[in-house]
Amino acid sequence: MTSVGVGSIGHIAAVTVGTLVAKDITGTSALSGAPAASVVFGAAAGAAFLSALMVRRGRRAGLTLGYVIGVIGALISTASVVSRSMPLLLIGTFLIGFGNSANNLSRYAAADMYPAARRASAIGTVVWGATIGAVVGPNLVAGAGTFAASIGLPVLAGAYLVPVFFVGAAAVVSFVMLRPDPYQLADASAQEAIDSAALAAPLLDTLRRPVVLAAIVALIAGQVVMTLIMTMTPLHMTEEGHGLELVGLILSAHTFGMFALSPISGRLTDRFGSLPVMALGLATLAVSGVMAALAPMDGGGILFVALFLLGFGWNLGFVAGSTLLASGVTLGERTRIQGLTDAMIWTSAAVASLSSGLVMAAASYMVLGLAGAALVIVPAAILLLYRGHIAAAP
Repeated sequence: MTSVGVGSIGHIAAVTVGTLVAKDITGTSALSGAPAASVVFGAAAGAAFLSALMVRRGRRAGLTLGYVIGVIGALISTASVVSRSMPLLLIGTFLIGFGNSANNLSRYAAADMYPAARRASAIGTVVWGATIGAVVGPNLVAGAGTFAASIGLPVLAGAYLVPVFFVGAAAVVSFVMLRPDPYQLADASAQEAIDSAALAAPLLDTLRRPVVLAAIVALIAGQVVMTLIMTMTPLHMTEEGHGLELVGLILSAHTFGMFALSPISGRLTDRFGSLPVMALGLATLAVSGVMAALAPMDGGGILFVALFLLGFGWNLGFVAGSTLLASGVTLGERTRIQGLTDAMIWTSAAVASLSSGLVMAAASYMVLGLAGAALVIVPAAILLLYRGHIAAAP
């Protein structure tokens, strides 16, 4: 949880200025979204690569390497601001996203260390750590810019110095304190984990298992719905005349819903099982999408509630789905499928982010919200179809 907390501080501080740096370098807003997309694709690549490494070297090695690569990305991004190089910025932000995949995979390392009856609470606690970054990270940008200027660097370079320190601290904490390796505390010894990877079923066969398929679909659907609506909400609000103060307040409510209530999601999952909590998450996402779509132009209060529910619905599905993904598979299979799932989650997030702009341009924010609500139908049907398998999962 400590690694996720300090790692997310650095990551969010860097992401906060990505659009500003891109516009400053290129002189146009046309490519301002490129760094954010680069971060997301980096996270997808990192999830797949680090999980493959973890199967062979353990959780500690994978998490530590991910954070170290994030630090390298921050240094490259700093150099890109100094040299005013857009290609260098995209390389750096890709590696920052790669490093953030270690943050995301940390929840599975926590799950390894607990029996099935307590895994969801462990996952929820680690996901909660990102609340620290969500609150602290953006507030360090201004001070970091002042520090950068004092040592002769561009002001915008300061935000990329934040992950050098904080993501570096996450690497140190993971390497020094994550002992013994979570694999050694899991339901198999470290050597058995390696052997299970060698003897594991082909990946496609694992993906076909009802429990695995249901968890993956629910996780991806939750990410798509959340990203689809959240991405365009600031633009929608400013177009309707709302000030930046209200935009910031509503996005804070959304972030609070995404992370701060994670321990509650974990306890609910441990108490009632993954199926009802995932279903509750999907229902909450649907309600939030309808509320956002039908909020009147002066309905800041309704959007506040809608965006909070959007974040909380995502969190319910994220914690419960991640818990379900650790069920019914060997440790080696679990690690491989977790990395693949996170890669698909982040890839779908990038697609949803790009798609949200197209929907807004072609139709309206109302259509976007209703489309998000409608998207929960597919995962809900799959949960209903496989409810027996999910209920029987350990």
